[in-house]
Amino acid sequence: MNADGGSASAQTGPMDDLARRNLVAQWAFDTRPVLGRFHLWLEDVEVERAQEEPVSAHSFTPRSTARCLAMTAATTALGARLFGQFGAGVGVDKHVFNQVKKAADAISAYVMSEGLWYLTRELPENHAIMVSLGEGLMPKAGETPEMGANPLLGFGRVYARPQVARAIDSVVRRLLNEPGFGWTQFREELKTRGLTVWGAAVDTLENTSRFAEGKDTGPMAILHLFDAPARVTKPYEAYMACLTLPRRVVEVAAERSVLLDFCSPRALIVETIEAAFPGIKRKNIHVWSLSGKSRAGRLSRLWEEWRGLGAHLVEDGWIAPTGLPVFTDSGTYAPTCLCRSWKDADGDHVFLCDGYAATAEALQAASLSQVLEVEVSMAPLSPKFELPLAQEYQLMRLDPHAADFRTKLSSLYGGKPVEDALAKTYANAIDEAKSSLIPLEERVLYADDFFDQRGWRVLSCTGYMCDDPYTGMKGVQQLAEDRYRVTARLATHNASSDIHFTFRLLETLEETRLCFSPLLTRFVSGVDFTQRPVKVSDSGRIRNELQTMLSQALEHDGERVIVHFDRVEEDVMPKVHQARIREALKWYRANHPVWFNWLEVG
Repeated sequence: MNADGGSASAQTGPMDDLARRNLVAQWAFDTRPVLGRFHLWLEDVEVERAQEEPVSAHSFTPRSTARCLAMTAATTALGARLFGQFGAGVGVDKHVFNQVKKAADAISAYVMSEGLWYLTRELPENHAIMVSLGEGLMPKAGETPEMGANPLLGFGRVYARPQVARAIDSVVRRLLNEPGFGWTQFREELKTRGLTVWGAAVDTLENTSRFAEGKDTGPMAILHLFDAPARVTKPYEAYMACLTLPRRVVEVAAERSVLLDFCSPRALIVETIEAAFPGIKRKNIHVWSLSGKSRAGRLSRLWEEWRGLGAHLVEDGWIAPTGLPVFTDSGTYAPTCLCRSWKDADGDHVFLCDGYAATAEALQAASLSQVLEVEVSMAPLSPKFELPLAQEYQLMRLDPHAADFRTKLSSLYGGKPVEDALAKTYANAIDEAKSSLIPLEERVLYADDFFDQRGWRVLSCTGYMCDDPYTGMKGVQQLAEDRYRVTARLATHNASSDIHFTFRLLETLEETRLCFSPLLTRFVSGVDFTQRPVKVSDSGRIRNELQTMLSQALEHDGERVIVHFDRVEEDVMPKVHQARIREALKWYRANHPVWFNWLEVG
């Protein structure tokens, strides 16, 4: 039996009963922290590898950690699908729809956070996982600010053995709050203490709107783990322009002494594709890009450029090689997995992605350059959707404190005067990127630019809630009243495995719901916290939930966490829910002061 959790027969043919039971037992043993936390029984495991060696033979993590990460992705997918109100946003008004999305984000963020907490009990003693980038806090195109205030796992969240977590938390607080304590000092302090930090880019629920609408395809949980923290110094979420090309196209360009990246004319990209695939029809150059009216200001010129070249701008419902229809209303990460070439009766085809993504999704996709045969180039963008990409690119390279900033900004608007509020928004966006160490002076960015060491490594983990049209992976499937089949994908450089878990619930569905639900959510729904048995673990659990669900309301003062409910908009959380959580926090602080000495309700 090899280290990835599969044998040769797992890939090449059916296993005999003894080998299958050994495989399940080995996985169950290695992933017992996660299985036990969510009261799941592992009935079966099927592993399909893209290569002879297991993924763990290529991964920088121990075998058990890689397996627990796959299990965490799978349980996040299962918990969200079962208890995240899948499809509850159909036919409701915008406010209710927004609350459905937040509830789904809360479940997925909570389950992944709990999975990470429990699996890191098994990490090497001086190791930790720190979230460097998280997706979900920023409003997307067409959304209002309160719609972007979603539960998420964001910057600075540390998962490790308790003593290690406390040590790293103290260094993170210095990085966030202490003048003169920057990235260099942060890394030196970790080195001095002998601590190894693995960074993570997290999107616990990709395609939240499609999840709320009950769509058959799209929603998934994504975690990318790196062998070093990403070079980001504070919570940062914005947008990145992204161009993703099959590596063969970039290699042919290099042979012709041509540089292809996001700044390249699209005509040059088409010419290079034609050189790489002689005789290819331009209609077989498939360009995936986000679509919709809210994105027209930013992307319409790009769309027309591709159409003018005769390429196929992928539309909603286009059938991918997997046989499933794609969508272009959201989901910028998954299409990266289809960026490749193939041949059919109509000749050669090439699929590429062009446009933009949120920062975490962009870095996740860019890090797949180490996993897939693709090349991803990026450029920082502003939070506004008024200027075309070319102007946005120039905008983010301006100095907002220069005397001619307003003049240059006006020129990007064709000489029109720019209102003070808009100019301030752009200036803040540039300053925010700079203070977070996002490189703005480079022509384009690559994943390498987010890490100090060029030899960084990645382990990507994906759990599929619904079918994925770009890989053909199946979503959560119910096999019986208490049995479910869930697929996760593990991938690293030159290696990937698709892992199919069959779970049986050890409790009733309603009791299992409690295992997958945050305590604060349960209190809001009516559970009497004064009658519930209190455990010491409730302290860390509630602190974790506050960071996930109400990060905008928290003030950190040394070891203390002060919760300011006046910072929470009613559209983010209804006042009646805020009042219930405030009541619970005050009760815990008053009745269990030793365990909750870190808590203060502002």
